[in-house]
Amino acid sequence: MSEELVTLYPTLESNCEDLVLSSKKLFQAQQGKGVPEFYETLKLKINTKVNYEYSNVTKSNELADSLHQEFENIQTEIKDQKKPENKRQIDKIIEDYQKDKQKETKLSKLPQQFLKFDEKTSATQTNNTYIQNEKQIAQNKSLVAVNPNEHQLSVIEPARLGTVMVQKIKKIIKPEWHAPWKLMRVISGHHGWVRCIAVDPGNQFFVTGSSDRTIKFWDLATGNLKLTFTGHISTIRSVIVSARHPYLFSCAEDKTVKCWDLEQNKMIRDYHGHLSGVYSLALHPTLDVLVSGGRDSVCRVWDIRARQQIHVLEGHTNTIDSIICQEFEPQIVSGSQDSMIKMWDMTSGKCISTLTNHKKSVRAMAFHPLEYTFCSAASDNLKVWKCPEGTFLRNISGHNAMINSVAINRNNVLASAADNGSLYFWDWKSGYNFQQINTIAQPGSIAAENGIFCCTFDQSQMRFLTGECDKSIKMYKEDETATPETHPIDDIRIEYANQNY
Repeated sequence: MSEELVTLYPTLESNCEDLVLSSKKLFQAQQGKGVPEFYETLKLKINTKVNYEYSNVTKSNELADSLHQEFENIQTEIKDQKKPENKRQIDKIIEDYQKDKQKETKLSKLPQQFLKFDEKTSATQTNNTYIQNEKQIAQNKSLVAVNPNEHQLSVIEPARLGTVMVQKIKKIIKPEWHAPWKLMRVISGHHGWVRCIAVDPGNQFFVTGSSDRTIKFWDLATGNLKLTFTGHISTIRSVIVSARHPYLFSCAEDKTVKCWDLEQNKMIRDYHGHLSGVYSLALHPTLDVLVSGGRDSVCRVWDIRARQQIHVLEGHTNTIDSIICQEFEPQIVSGSQDSMIKMWDMTSGKCISTLTNHKKSVRAMAFHPLEYTFCSAASDNLKVWKCPEGTFLRNISGHNAMINSVAINRNNVLASAADNGSLYFWDWKSGYNFQQINTIAQPGSIAAENGIFCCTFDQSQMRFLTGECDKSIKMYKEDETATPETHPIDDIRIEYANQNY
């Protein structure tokens, strides 16, 4: 029996190999591909996942059906009434909303918009009554919701992305009225562009620096020239008056930072270390520390008495145009042409945070004198940030130009000055632009020389100074004769949402 198995074994082995080869040839076309999933199984799997993850969303469809049915019932009741109490008011609300909707930016994936308005309703309406307009239903299916228990106005923009309902609530803030500003005085004396301006903490004089390489002192009340400093050999880009010492600090494109004694009226110190032109200066309000920045893309922190360099703040990749300092964290904030804002820890000399929301060069920044916030300006937007984390709060949009300087006073007036000679005044909290001024080049200057390089408010917050390309200094003041009746706020809804760009 064993001999028969031995003789049969080669035959069985060859037969098995033939079967394997034939099977391989049969399924060779499908080799490496997965087994196709059965349609019913796939459908069941998807339905199970949708029910598990989006079970709450299906309620919105049921709500829409119930609202539609409720609308038909209410419409029938309204037709039966002879004089509906709130029909005119509802029609007016819908008409105003349609006008405002045309002004708003249309979002491609948010086609449906709802308006919620609170008003007293008639006896036929319940506490939650939804009234639809037939014309609006045919166009965009928008709803007007009336709730008698509240007295607020809010805009809600929901959108259907597939089966998911996304809602975005925008807060509407009424602008505060501010008196418009008017030109008070034009001061001439420089022989070059007026690149920087600073006001004395005692509000007695102000200082300007120019491309004619001079620093001039002017009487704030009369506008008369009091004194001229010379010493820089290139364009002066920033001046700042110390509130703690009788010192004036200046920086220029000659790579130097100088300290001037205002009691002796002469230069007493200079600070060397920058490898290129110095464009911005900032003094710490409580410490004897000076911060400078320029074309070498670093901020240098100086001890103003010992002339020693404390820190070199590295991190920017382009020219630093603006530096601001405050007593609390972050004590140093810098803005650069690399469109980034960096917040620095002055103790360790390291960057705390980098803000990359801007898409253009950050040429100007300013702290709010009363709030724990600051504003940054670029040609894309003015942005408001909250300290100490640098949280983005809102955009102030509309000044479409290269903004060279911004200033904020204690009355919540924000001013922005641009390279094309435009000067915009804003309400700080709402972002409402209540005045626009286009400066005029002085006689003897060409029309292109109407740019504004610097601006600031004086210590009384009642005067506003600008340094311009036509070699002049302009002084503005508030119009005393203006009232909310003579200069009313335009009937525009100022919206700002927490949009993180």
